[in-house]
Amino acid sequence: MTEKERLTEQSASGSTYMLPKEEMLEIRRKGKKIRIGIPSDLEKVEYRVPLTPQAVELLVSYGHEILVQKEAGKAASYTDEEYREAGAVVMNDRKEIFECDIVLRVSPFDETEIDLLKGHQALISNLQINAQCPNSIAKLLQKKVTNIAYEYLEDEEGSKPVVQLMSQISGSTSIMLFNEYMSKSHNGKGVLLGSVTGISPTELVILGSGTAAEFAARAALGLGAMVKVFDDNISSLRKLEDKLQQSIFTSVFYPKVMKKALKSADAVLGAMPVGMPPSFRITEDMVKKMKPGSVIIDLNVSQGGCFETSQCSDLNNPSFIKHEVVHYCVPNLPAIVSRTASIALSNVLIPILIAIGEIGGIDNYIKNSKSFRKGVYIYNGILTNAALADKFYLPYKDIDLLLAVY
Repeated sequence: MTEKERLTEQSASGSTYMLPKEEMLEIRRKGKKIRIGIPSDLEKVEYRVPLTPQAVELLVSYGHEILVQKEAGKAASYTDEEYREAGAVVMNDRKEIFECDIVLRVSPFDETEIDLLKGHQALISNLQINAQCPNSIAKLLQKKVTNIAYEYLEDEEGSKPVVQLMSQISGSTSIMLFNEYMSKSHNGKGVLLGSVTGISPTELVILGSGTAAEFAARAALGLGAMVKVFDDNISSLRKLEDKLQQSIFTSVFYPKVMKKALKSADAVLGAMPVGMPPSFRITEDMVKKMKPGSVIIDLNVSQGGCFETSQCSDLNNPSFIKHEVVHYCVPNLPAIVSRTASIALSNVLIPILIAIGEIGGIDNYIKNSKSFRKGVYIYNGILTNAALADKFYLPYKDIDLLLAVY
């Protein structure tokens, strides 16, 4: 393989291309030039950034203009100088960034930020439906913007790439956190998640059998922990067993079996599917009966939580103790490994943004890409998401029917 072939090879996830600067000049620029703004998320205790400097360099080579707020990539270990060298315009003033054709960020937009928008733009971010308020939605509708949520984006195969990648990261990172919070450094019991010769292995209970559960179970089994997985879908449990190729305890949510597992558990992970309320919740009474010093991590807290005792926290104050059980309920847990998570997110966004430019803008891309269309929850100021409509008692229109009119 030549150097050029190596640098232009696309990753298995359909992610991004890397070209040396001298070869970037050869890229044919066509379609529409897009002005993309990336505001900082640091004040929202969000450490991820949607585009890495490498991604910016590629987009600039296609003729697009990227505006990045000062220190937007700092928490992901990307400097302003790296963004400048990649061709971005780094600026202090947020106003111009929020007036770009497309505004990219990780956190949802709040009311103050929505006021900065010029209107008739595209906003791409997390939705976090339980964190939304009616005033924010009303302002977005008034601004006639188009909103796309990472949680709803699909690929051509019907899977959700951002959700899957962040679930992989959350599952693996949760095991690191369990070890941290079970140790004495965080006033835990002083036990290790895993096994040591002559000592009974610690027990991990996982609620759910999706991607996050798979990666958490794989990491925990590698340490020698005893893993018990609960779900209401037998087929999903069977698939998980096949993927892990190891003996684990699996069960549906039988109350007696669940209560017994929780009593002996050292760690419990809430990992029900993202994007919908958990189908089963651990009651406060069940939590009361858990071992003192045991640890709960709820990956679904932004969807209502897998535990009745869950309440949202952030990375500044990530944990709290209730009924002598440590709770870790940070909705943006992948931000702990901000650089890895930023690269993963950037890999998904790069081909989308390139395609938007080549097809002549986001409206054309929405019309031509059914998978991308799944991510749209507001289209030109019209609500198109049934869940948001139900939550705030608002009218909505099916986007496919809406596009037939436009």
